[in-house]
Amino acid sequence: MHARRLSISGCFEFTPRVFPDHRGLFVAPYQEEAFVEAVGHRLRLGQTNTSVSRRGSIRGVHFADTPPGQAKYVYCPSGSMLDVIVDLRVGSPTFGEWTSVVLDSSEYKAVYIAEGLGHAFMALEDETIMAYLCSEPYNPTGEHGVNPMDADLALPWPQDIEPVVSEKDTTAPYLKEALEQGLLPQYADCVAYYEKLRAAN
Repeated sequence: MHARRLSISGCFEFTPRVFPDHRGLFVAPYQEEAFVEAVGHRLRLGQTNTSVSRRGSIRGVHFADTPPGQAKYVYCPSGSMLDVIVDLRVGSPTFGEWTSVVLDSSEYKAVYIAEGLGHAFMALEDETIMAYLCSEPYNPTGEHGVNPMDADLALPWPQDIEPVVSEKDTTAPYLKEALEQGLLPQYADCVAYYEKLRAAN
């Protein structure tokens, strides 16, 4: 498995080997040894999620109070999607910036999103499946969102696909509003938490 550090600290892209044969294929999208070598600690598994989305569906930008936050390791078992990670950590050198990776069921790339980062994606075809490994269980009181259509963020949604967004996400605050409301994680708190995870490894 090949690991690549992305432009925002705390997120990585993982590309596994795919083994096709006359029966179909085999792939291991998550491999602990490669993960620990890249990230520096094991992935605590608190919950697994699966979503199925029609073409154009946008989910996010979601994040959780940190600590403990909710780190995510995501991949696409079927279909394809544009996965977007936004740095929402106040005080981060890349605050407000984003990076993106296309995840699909041909390469089976995965993305790791550390605690405190925002996560969103758009399904590029119908019946697209997203699989999530989450470090913590869902905590409704600690979950938040930023509007994925925020012009200041200018996320790279394809212009030729009509976006389908939930009411929850369309009514989420814009980045400036979330900052003013004190909803966003602090970079220093996130870094301290990452160090704690590495020390416990």
